[in-house]
Amino acid sequence: MLRKYAGAAVRRRGSSPKLQILNTALMTSGCGLTLQQARADTEFWGRLVESAVGTHLANAAAAGSCQVFYWRHRNREVDFVVSAGRTLTAIEVKSGRSRQSLPGMAAFAKVFRPTQHLLIGWDGIAVADFLSRPVEHWLGP
Repeated sequence: MLRKYAGAAVRRRGSSPKLQILNTALMTSGCGLTLQQARADTEFWGRLVESAVGTHLANAAAAGSCQVFYWRHRNREVDFVVSAGRTLTAIEVKSGRSRQSLPGMAAFAKVFRPTQHLLIGWDGIAVADFLSRPVEHWLGP
C-alpha cells in the first residue's frame, strides 16, 4: 500500500492508503483476456501499465533506494511521488494514445515544487524504457 504524500510525516499517517498490486500476474490471471484484448480495453490496460510502473518503484523502495507515495487533492491526482534524498519526483503514467492535460501534476507542483516531473507513456518516457532501467536512473544525480 502507498501512503499519500503530504510533505509532513504526521499528515501522511492519517491519510487513506492506495492499494498497489506488486505482481501484475495477479491482475491478469483471472481476467480471461488475451494480450490483444487487454490492450484494446483501454481502462484495463491503463491500470495494468500503472501497476507495472508502481511495482518497479515499490521494488526500488523495498531495496532502500527511495520512498514511494501517491498524491490526491480533491479531483487532482499524481500517480506516484518518489522521494530519494533531496530529490522529489512526481510521476504520471499514461498508457493511452490521446494527449490530455495533466492538472494533477500542475496542482502538485504548485504546492510541493518537486525537483522533476516524469511522464511515462504518451510522448514521455516509453514504458518499456522506464521498466528496463533501475529507478535510480530516472531520479537524477
